[in-house]
Amino acid sequence: MKKRFLIIVLLLALLSSIIIVTANASDLFDIFSNNKKTVSITQQEYDRLMRFKKLDTILQYVENWYIEEPDLDKMLENAASGMLYGLDDPYTRYYNVEEWKQMKEDDVGEYGGIGIEMLGNREDYTVTITRVFKDTPAERAGVLKGDVLVRVEDLEVNFYSMQNAVNIMRGTVDETVEIEVKRGKEYLTFNVPRATIHVNRVESTMLDDQVGLIVLYAFAGESEKEFMAALDALENQGSKALIVDLRDNGGGLVESARQIADLFLDDGILFYTQDRYGYQEKTDMKPGKDGIPLVFLINENTASSSEILSGGLHDRGRATLVGVQSYGKGIVQAVIPLDDDTDGFQMTIEEYFLPSGAKVHKVGLTPDIISEMPEELKSVYFALGDLADPQLKDAWNVAKELIK
Repeated sequence: MKKRFLIIVLLLALLSSIIIVTANASDLFDIFSNNKKTVSITQQEYDRLMRFKKLDTILQYVENWYIEEPDLDKMLENAASGMLYGLDDPYTRYYNVEEWKQMKEDDVGEYGGIGIEMLGNREDYTVTITRVFKDTPAERAGVLKGDVLVRVEDLEVNFYSMQNAVNIMRGTVDETVEIEVKRGKEYLTFNVPRATIHVNRVESTMLDDQVGLIVLYAFAGESEKEFMAALDALENQGSKALIVDLRDNGGGLVESARQIADLFLDDGILFYTQDRYGYQEKTDMKPGKDGIPLVFLINENTASSSEILSGGLHDRGRATLVGVQSYGKGIVQAVIPLDDDTDGFQMTIEEYFLPSGAKVHKVGLTPDIISEMPEELKSVYFALGDLADPQLKDAWNVAKELIK
């Protein structure tokens, strides 16, 4: 009898690891349904489903009793956004179908819009226009770099609603968008028509017969190839020192920053990342480098991949930094597609550190040479290579000293 009892106990223990759920296709939580369809799931899978039972209960109430026919797809979309919002991380977010499409358009560099770039401040939640593209509706309307965007149509703009503002400003060419900005203490309203915006990532010129300038606006598309082409052109024109202007460059693809940095380092690492489990991964450089002296021009909006590039090269003793303290975004996001690449989300997965172990996140990079932009010049648009730009002039003076 004892032996038979022991066998029964073992069988019961084995069966407890598998639960047979009798369910219809839309309700895996109804364990006791009389429907003929069954599925087998593990105890772990069952426990995970039970964690979401409350949401399913709410959904069933809405489906059956809400005063109007609910848009379930919209509800699920907002549920995805809300779940990621619960992480309290402004860099982790869900992209619906339209936003996912727009993100891909950004990478290509052509879209229907008004022609501005923005950067949100995580401290005071403001959104500042950091770039007004040349020959665009925004430029023609009188929108200026440095304007704080406060409203787009009926949407109040802040750090967290910034993407919604972008969604409104993007769209059908020739339709008008109303925006409101704060300039100093004054509030200004503009009615701006959309147009096809062509985004250039790189511009370059010689400042004199020895110093070249590359302005790198974003790490996207094929920015690394554009950068390489500009570098070749400048060196063919006799450049013996190079200024890389990363002011207002909010970052982008880490791989683009790595490829550009690899032009100037022979070996060793550019940066390393660390995840929540303490696992570290180094980003190594390949043999072969261009030895041209480097000066990076940075400001308070220089962030993310821009800080990886300039900070990593500076940390390795390969570059001089001129400007003001950078933004301090020292974390990396993974962009993850969903539903056959029709929508997706981005999520912070790692923090990065400079080769020396120096922290960047919420700290930023400290320039070797501090060069402040005077308040009255912060919204002035300087032509490419204009040495009336005081920060550029300071960088130029440093570059000339580096030429042997």
